[in-house]
Amino acid sequence: MTATRHSAVIEQLPLMDIEGVARRLGVPVRHVRRLVAERRIPFLKWSHLLRFDPAEIEAWLDQARRG
Repeated sequence: MTATRHSAVIEQLPLMDIEGVARRLGVPVRHVRRLVAERRIPFLKWSHLLRFDPAEIEAWLDQARRG
């Protein structure tokens, strides 16, 4: 990994947990779990933990916007 790429990885926002995504979307945690189960939202599964990349969530929201 190059120094530039390594520094870009470090500067990324921390991963969000499911509660953070639910707050961002304004929905209950149960709804986010359903989106994950249906594979309708980008997520990372690390062992038994669900984590979400904030940049991917924002891109997913932008893609879902209509108008």
